[in-house]
Amino acid sequence: MKDKGATSQNTSRQTTQTSITQTLYGASPYPPSSQRHKEITNAITYHLAKDMAPINTVQNEGFKAMIKTLDKRYSLPSRNYFSSVALPGLYTQCRITVEEEMQNMQYFAATTDLWSSRTMEPYLSLTVHFITNDFNMRSRCLQRTFFPADHTGEELAQGLKDSLNSWSLEEDKMVCITTDSGANIVKAASLNKWTRLQCFGHRLHLAIENAMKDSRIDRAVGLCKKLVAYFSHSWKRRRELAIAQKELNLPEHQLKTECPTRWGSRQAMVQRVLEQQTAIGHVLSADRKARHLTPTWQDIEVLEVINKTLTPLADFTDALSGEQYVTISSVKPVLHLFETMMAVQEDDTGLARSIKSKILHYLKEKYSDPHTQELLDIATVLDPRFKLNYVSKDNKVSVKDRLKNEMTSIGMQSPPQLTPAPAFAAPVEKKRKTLGCFLKAAKGNEAAAPSDASQENDVDMELGSYLLTRNIDSEDDPIIWWKEHKGQYPKLSVLARKYLCITATSSPSERVFSTGGTL
Repeated sequence: MKDKGATSQNTSRQTTQTSITQTLYGASPYPPSSQRHKEITNAITYHLAKDMAPINTVQNEGFKAMIKTLDKRYSLPSRNYFSSVALPGLYTQCRITVEEEMQNMQYFAATTDLWSSRTMEPYLSLTVHFITNDFNMRSRCLQRTFFPADHTGEELAQGLKDSLNSWSLEEDKMVCITTDSGANIVKAASLNKWTRLQCFGHRLHLAIENAMKDSRIDRAVGLCKKLVAYFSHSWKRRRELAIAQKELNLPEHQLKTECPTRWGSRQAMVQRVLEQQTAIGHVLSADRKARHLTPTWQDIEVLEVINKTLTPLADFTDALSGEQYVTISSVKPVLHLFETMMAVQEDDTGLARSIKSKILHYLKEKYSDPHTQELLDIATVLDPRFKLNYVSKDNKVSVKDRLKNEMTSIGMQSPPQLTPAPAFAAPVEKKRKTLGCFLKAAKGNEAAAPSDASQENDVDMELGSYLLTRNIDSEDDPIIWWKEHKGQYPKLSVLARKYLCITATSSPSERVFSTGGTL
């Protein structure tokens, strides 16, 4: 009987005892000043900013339930707290980090672009690019500001200056600004007396647009647009296209449309129509009202010429649109490669010959500006993959002279290292100076103040040694090479950080608006 009583008592105690987890969850909420509460609040704030989620997300019942499930002791702050306290605090913290990062920035390049939202509100963006002293590439979007003023050259020039001043950036440190070819932004750069580089992507896009001015191309491309609209505006036709793709063992891809402002969108549309032409013909043959949209053999021939000619160019545009690797030094090699790729072949049709010749002629004309050529030559020489390979014979001497002048100015700008004198120096017994002491002092002064001839000799030796070294592989990273050889070429490494930070396209600024446009 005693054993039975003890067993019943233990059983009753076990049933009434709560677990540790239940005890913790049933405890009082975290105080707002506690470390755990701050960590969760900061994580939610980072989520709102990084993923560009609406602030009223914190008011949604599903979001509240998720937070309550993750930690029942956490009390979610109000929407007003995140909009007026948490997010502004995160912005201030991020701005301080970027400002500290740019304090030691010796040179920088910039990209800018204008954009209108879906509600037709104009915005101006500014992105800076620089290479740190440790040869790490950095790209920072400083701001995307509301720009209600008229988009004239004068207003843009002042707006860009105000953007630089708001971040305490000196205009003298800006090597170049990469923009599109709009007349207003070109004038703005000219008014500010900034070195401007035309966006390679826009130039290539305009070159293709200029080469597409042909009645046969207009008909074939117009037919492609009608086909895209035919299948895009009806769920029934899209279903029939999917069934035809399965029956014909074709990739189940949707048709693409052309966007006038998106590079390579026309070639992508043509390529997709050619890929699905069998399935498209199968669906159109069953619809009497749409049979007139069936491409003829002449249309198919024109589309194949367009696709064959433009497909290689699209790959180069994507490769030159990066911002985490060097692109400026690849412009001249790419232009040189275009001359080989766009060379007229014996089996080319008359339309193919016309497209190739127009594209080459347009690019040669737009990149014939001597200032642009000089900038591209300097950047190409400073790339250990290319050096003087793509510099014309007539410009090699002038490019070397400019590099020497800049290297000499860098040597003159380097401040002397001064050792601070101690505050209280113990009296030293004065000794009589010998003749050897005077000779040693004279020799030290000569070494401290090198002559112009010796400095010029050092510059010639450094540049000559760099040009005589073997070029690295074209797939190697020039930034890594300069990081490993900056001690061997101290002056040239500074110029490498100065010019290789320039971007070949204005894609970094446009990506900001592309991301914002999806919201």
